[in-house]
Formats: sequence, C-alpha cells, structure tokens
Amino acid sequence: MKIKHIVAVLVALFVVTNLCAQNKESNTSSSKQEIIKTGYNFGPLPAVAFDADKGFQAGALLNIYDFGDGSTYPNTRQQWYFEASFFTKGSQLFVVSYDNKFWIPNTRFSTTLTVTNDKAMDFYGFNGYMSYYDHERVKAGKDGEDYLYTPYYRVNRLAALFKSDFVGRIGKTPLHWEAGYHLSYFKQGAIKRDKINKNKEESEMFPDQMPTLYEQYRTWGIISDDEADGGLNSSVRLGLLYDTRDKEGAPSRGIWAEAHLTMAPKWLGTTNPYYKYSATFRQYLPIIKNDVLTFAYRLNYEGSFGKDVPYYVLPYLTVMGPTYDRDGMGGFRTVRGIMRNRVQGLDMASYNAEIRWRFVSFTLWKQNISFGLNAFSDGTMVTREYDMSFGRTLADFNSVAEYGKAKSEYDEYMAKGQDGDRPHVTVGAGFRFIMNQNFIVCLEYGKPVGKYSKQDGNGAFYINTGYLF
Repeated sequence: MKIKHIVAVLVALFVVTNLCAQNKESNTSSSKQEIIKTGYNFGPLPAVAFDADKGFQAGALLNIYDFGDGSTYPNTRQQWYFEASFFTKGSQLFVVSYDNKFWIPNTRFSTTLTVTNDKAMDFYGFNGYMSYYDHERVKAGKDGEDYLYTPYYRVNRLAALFKSDFVGRIGKTPLHWEAGYHLSYFKQGAIKRDKINKNKEESEMFPDQMPTLYEQYRTWGIISDDEADGGLNSSVRLGLLYDTRDKEGAPSRGIWAEAHLTMAPKWLGTTNPYYKYSATFRQYLPIIKNDVLTFAYRLNYEGSFGKDVPYYVLPYLTVMGPTYDRDGMGGFRTVRGIMRNRVQGLDMASYNAEIRWRFVSFTLWKQNISFGLNAFSDGTMVTREYDMSFGRTLADFNSVAEYGKAKSEYDEYMAKGQDGDRPHVTVGAGFRFIMNQNFIVCLEYGKPVGKYSKQDGNGAFYINTGYLF
C-alpha cells in the first residue's frame, strides 16, 4: 500500500471513530470557535503506521478520554490506552496504560505495562562514532552484491516494563513532586539465524560462521558475562516537575521541565544495580497566537553515577507521568532521522527544536480539526563514555591463537571508529492531523547531516501519533 493511501486511511479512521464517540457538547470557545468536549470519547482504531526502524505496523489501539464537564478541556480528567501492534521487521508491542487526575486531591496517578518483543533490535555498539557502522557493506548487501549484512547490527530482546507514578502539586505553584516505582525485565541475546534467514535466497543469508556485533562484544569482554543476557530492574524514581503549559496534547506556550533520580539497588531486587539521573527542559513560545505558529524546543541530559550501569538500560530515556520509557537516542521519540539506539553511553546530551505551523483550523461534524506542518532539527552526543576496553585475558580462551585472533579483530574494529563521539545532527519536516487537541496523526522525515552523517544511516520516515514533546 502506498504511503499516501495509508495517510488517507488514518485520517478517515480518526474522523469516523470520533464521530461515534460518546460525548456531550457544551459551550464554544469565543476566541477560536472551538467546541468544548465533555464526557467520554472513545477512539478504537486500527494501528496502521510506519517506522523506518521497525517497518510497517499493524494492530489495534483504543483511546478512552474522560473530559468530565468540559472544565479541563483540552486536558482530560482520566484516560486509558490499550495497544497490540506487530511490525514487519519482527517487533511486537503491547501496552496497557491508565492516567487519573482526581482520585487523590492535587495528585496525578499513572500506571503502565508495556511488553516489547524484538526479534531483530538495532545494536550499533556504544559511544556513538567510537563504534564504527559499516554503511558500505550494509548497502552492498541490500544491493545484492554480497549477503545481507544488516543482521550484524541486530540482537534479540524481550523487554517487559511496569510502572506506577505519582505527581503532586506543591501548593498553588507550577512546581510538582514526582515519585514512582518501576519494575522491568530484560532478556537479551544473539539473533536466531533460522528466523533471520527464513525465506531468503542462499546468497542473501547471514552466515552461521559470521558473528554479530553483540557476539563480538561478548567475546571481547565489552559486554560482561554477568549482564549479557539481561536481568531484572527494580527501581524507585524521585523527581521535581515545573509545568506552565497551556495544554498537554499540543501545547503552544509555557515551560515543562523535569529532573529525576533513579535508584535501582541490589536490596530492592535488581540483578545488576545502578543509579542514574536526568534533566529535561522544554519550552513552547507562541510566535503567532491561537496556536498558529509556535517555536518549541527540548534539552535533555541523561547521566549515570559511576560506571557500573548494565548495558541493557543505556538505550532508555527516563520518563515519569502518563507516558512510558522510550528507547534511547535515535528514532521517532528521541532523535528523528538517525538509526534507533545509534547513540548509547553512560552520559548523553540531546536537543530537539522545531517550528510548528497550524495552517488551518476548523470544526467539522462537532469535531475540532487542525492541519499543521513543522520543520525541525534534532541532535545528540555521548558526553561520558561506556568502557569499551578489551576485557579478556589469555585464560579466557582455549589457545594463544584464539586469543590473538580475538584481540586482532578488536583492534581492527576500534581503529575504524573515532577517538570519541561527535554531535549527531539531523534536520527534517513533518505534517500533523490534529483532532480535539489530543488525537494527533504524524508524518515526519528526518535526515542526518554533517561530516559523519553516513554513520547514522540514510534518514528515516515515520507515520505515528502525537508530538515528540
């Protein structure tokens, strides 16, 4: 199915399903003639989307929004989200989420369970450009000049994440406290070659004797044996939040800033204990009022205490509140246009900046409809490196020759990469279909730029939901 047909279907489905929503209509905003939604809105939808990292998505999702008497619109009193999705590149995603703002006075409660099963998740190594990405060999494999080399940069991962967060207002100020418990389980390993090679021509098959990057990292001791297969994380998160946004789904003014501390000690049940911190600053500046033209940007820093951080938690950004943890730097939710999880390190900095233009807004069949365009630039960089030194001794190998071969391959690999990371920068543009300030369909394309841009991929196209931030 062509992309333009998918877009047409998505837009039509959003309109039709919301026409059937069970809600009552009340007064109209005088400034924009926007209908104030009340009661419950149900949005059952086919989950049809596209992500350059995961492929085409097929599944189903259900949004349930409770606007109450309309006094909180466009924000909700409570909302539910259910999703079951399958991707053509082998991923599966299951999400159950609930968010409530009125059970506890001045306190927001959010809980989420997500399960992702990635048969071929991206793994490009650590420390950004220090880990060489052989784009020429990948291209040769896709062009039929050699076997498909892409599986070299893949791992098999099952991740289950559960969380319960509480966010409470401090007095009558925009300042809030945050506290939550997060439990996650990771099971990682090498790709299953029989599944990767299924239905492929013999000349395209990834050879059994060819190790993947993950397997080489294990051989070289960059990934230690005690955490190579994953583990259990049991953690407590504490944070502070400052929020002056005019609305949550599609803000056009205000500041949204957070600082978090994550503690995953051994005594709480964590397999490989660690401690992390993060800080995020977002601001929305109206250039033309009434949501017509907005400049928005996000600055993020993800840091770790010490060096004993299991490698499988590095790709995740720290999130509290109604959303859930996302894979790290690279992809639709983080740095658009570079490969998923391309940038991983003990400490990472990133930015996102974009101009959002709503070129038309109107009401149709008692729904508030808007169309928008945006232009953006994203970027990220490792600021403190994960230890990539050769971690084996002669005693770890069966012979001197085997040790020498492994050390030689390691030296060759490290020589191809840079001596440190550099900024990974992308530029791009997108389109938004917005309904009732909460139902948002997104089409975006991002492309890496700069001297080392080929190390970050050839760009990526996304069909998804919501704004990045």
